[in-house]
Amino acid sequence: MRVLVTGGAGFIGSALVRLLVRESEYEILNLDKLTYAGSKTTVAEVSADPRYRFVEADICDGPRLAGIMAEFDPDTIVHLAAESHVDRSIDGPDAFIETNIVGTYRMLRAAAAHWAGLPAGRKEAFRFHHVSTDEVYGSLGPTGLFVETTPYDPRSPYSASKAGSDNLVRAWHATYGLPTLVTNCSNNYGPYHFPEKLIPLVILKALAGETLPVYGRGENVRDWLFVEDHARALRRVFEAGTPGETYNVGGNNEKQNIEVVRAICALLDRLRPRPDGRPYADQIGFVTDRPGHDMRYAIDASKLKRDLGWEPQETFETGVEKTVRWYLDNEPWWRAIQAKAYGGERLGLTADPGPQASPGPQAGA
Repeated sequence: MRVLVTGGAGFIGSALVRLLVRESEYEILNLDKLTYAGSKTTVAEVSADPRYRFVEADICDGPRLAGIMAEFDPDTIVHLAAESHVDRSIDGPDAFIETNIVGTYRMLRAAAAHWAGLPAGRKEAFRFHHVSTDEVYGSLGPTGLFVETTPYDPRSPYSASKAGSDNLVRAWHATYGLPTLVTNCSNNYGPYHFPEKLIPLVILKALAGETLPVYGRGENVRDWLFVEDHARALRRVFEAGTPGETYNVGGNNEKQNIEVVRAICALLDRLRPRPDGRPYADQIGFVTDRPGHDMRYAIDASKLKRDLGWEPQETFETGVEKTVRWYLDNEPWWRAIQAKAYGGERLGLTADPGPQASPGPQAGA
């Protein structure tokens, strides 16, 4: 089977690519534009495998996509290419609308044309798997969980753009019969996470002796999913999921942001103590909250467990220790990003600056 992964040089996409090359016999084509958050270093460990190929391309380029479909002839498409950081979407929403909505539309057009030309057996087995986020559901109160039928209520340009792309995918299934799958995941973390996001940002700022910026009072709650668990879930869904269905993917690990930051500090106290012997938690500082910051997300992933037999292998405690250790052991990787792409600056405090603004290279979950 030939699997086309879009965004396969990004954080979640690269985890899926590494998993599929290591643990399957599939041929993999990694299509990525290599924006600021994408790098071929994330897939370097599998890049020499003869079943793996990479192509640099933009999902908004319809003719290029058609050519790639014709040449690679995929049996499954896993669509992860997206702009993904809420703070950046606040500063500069244009790229989110273009990539997440228009790019998904172009992918659907190209995929549907390819699917329509397949012979009967392959046409029936074909899948277009769209990977989305729990942020499309909006904000929960102190109780309750997001289920697959929770009404959408996006609160940021990022989540609104993902909601739009989700609806396009479902429309292509209902209108044209394209065999689609949608997954909505909770907050991912793990190796190769671009350091604008909460967990890697806190690790690197702690190591640098800088203030650890926590939005508001740190009371916002997220469900944390180790990225390699997510990759296993994606494989299970495109291999065995029912076309037209949605599956929520969660880690069963609800944590307040301040709990996450304190857990990282405690791990660093043990694994890389400060030279002065003081605890890293002394570096925590509270900063102005993100505009429109959703209070709580929590995923009910029981459908995925019941129907397809998937559940996470990592607890938050085991996953976050693996993550901290990875950043300690892979300093050249993140040093290169700090030097070229992102130095830890705060994002997401401005209102929509208009079409002439350009988002600069902080964190939040």
